[in-house]
Amino acid sequence: MNLRLSEDQQEALRQRAEQEGRSMHSVVLRAIDRYLDEETDQAAVRRLGAKYAAKHAELLRRLGE
Repeated sequence: MNLRLSEDQQEALRQRAEQEGRSMHSVVLRAIDRYLDEETDQAAVRRLGAKYAAKHAELLRRLGE
């Protein structure tokens, strides 16, 4: 896989890695892991929200009146 960054992105990444005392590679991997974890969490919340909304639809309807 190749990752093509704009010059601005490359420079910002280089500066962040330098500030953190890490390689650019490790900063990118951490960002990817965080993104994947967040997306997984959001999908679980949406799934559970839909489940409980359906289960308690009548109660939610009455509360909305």
